[in-house]
Amino acid sequence: MDFSPLASDTASSPNGEPEDFREYVGFATLPNQVHRKSVKKGFEFTIMVAGESGLGKSTLVNSLFLTDLYQDRQFLNAEERITQTVEIVKHTVDIEEKGVRLRLTVVDTPGFGDALNNTECWRAVADYVEQQFEQYFRDESGLDRRNIQDNRVHCCLYFLSPFGHGMRPMDIEFIRALHDRVNIVPILGKADSLTPTEVESKKQKIRDEIDQYGLRIYQFPECDSDEDEEFKTQDEELKRSIPFAVIGSNTVVETSGRHVRGRMYPWGVVEVENPLHCDFLKLRTMLVKTHMQDLKDVTRETHYENYRAQCIQNMTRMVVKERNKNKLTRESGTDFPIPEIPSAVDRDAEQMIREKDEELRRMQEMLQKIQKQMNKDLH
Repeated sequence: MDFSPLASDTASSPNGEPEDFREYVGFATLPNQVHRKSVKKGFEFTIMVAGESGLGKSTLVNSLFLTDLYQDRQFLNAEERITQTVEIVKHTVDIEEKGVRLRLTVVDTPGFGDALNNTECWRAVADYVEQQFEQYFRDESGLDRRNIQDNRVHCCLYFLSPFGHGMRPMDIEFIRALHDRVNIVPILGKADSLTPTEVESKKQKIRDEIDQYGLRIYQFPECDSDEDEEFKTQDEELKRSIPFAVIGSNTVVETSGRHVRGRMYPWGVVEVENPLHCDFLKLRTMLVKTHMQDLKDVTRETHYENYRAQCIQNMTRMVVKERNKNKLTRESGTDFPIPEIPSAVDRDAEQMIREKDEELRRMQEMLQKIQKQMNKDLH
């Protein structure tokens, strides 16, 4: 039976093949397939807000995602604030926009920086980030890996005070303790308390201190050469805006016949979504429109992968240590009990360890070759 199309329906190439079938296979629809599957599954994003009280963290989060995550919040009195310690509060809400579902988790850190002695006040935050890595590693290494919930922190908005001169020692210690674990985006809160000149001066001071103390914040990826000029200009503007000077407001005010979200003062109205007044729109563009996926990718490929490699190395050392101990026990012929290898380290885990070690060895060899080639080119 002949399945070839009729000559009148499909043009033929010089070698006799149908033109449409010769030039079109069908894998060009793969992006559409991935898009449909991703939209059906939905997306997850976890954002952490940290900084001392009174800098507008809760208001900004509500303004960013047009929702009220803190409607059941209870405000502490002065006596309760004195005894309050740093705690971790997690809020989760499902947001849908044009058929796309986003499961947004906001991790708040009430009590951070409010004590008289803030020595290692970042410890609770660092422990929480590590716990999410540990839970994901356990789920990933388990038997049922189909429905793993990703609670890893993808971005940390760290709020800096607009008062004072630059960053405080507590700010420096916090960023230094967490910059290897999470993407940190510095935020200059309550920007309406500063003049435009003071905002620029404060930003430059903070950028200088970040470089001076060797702090690593979230680095914007370089634009591809085929990106349009408008996107490149927008990306450069976002990079220059670090730290983002923001204003948050959940109230709508009227100005010049328009209803806008903002704050009303005796001298005028500060508009949250006016780029001349603050960097709110730039922050929202960076978080939601342009760099949300990159924040998730950096978390998975850099921060979590570093944690995972460290865990596997520790497991390897533990296995080798237990084997050596068991070997000495058998050779000495003593009767004291042989310690058991933890149940988590079974044959499957050992196979995973060997594969990871082999992968690390290949990567090290590749790096050595690259370094030798670079040295040869320099000389």
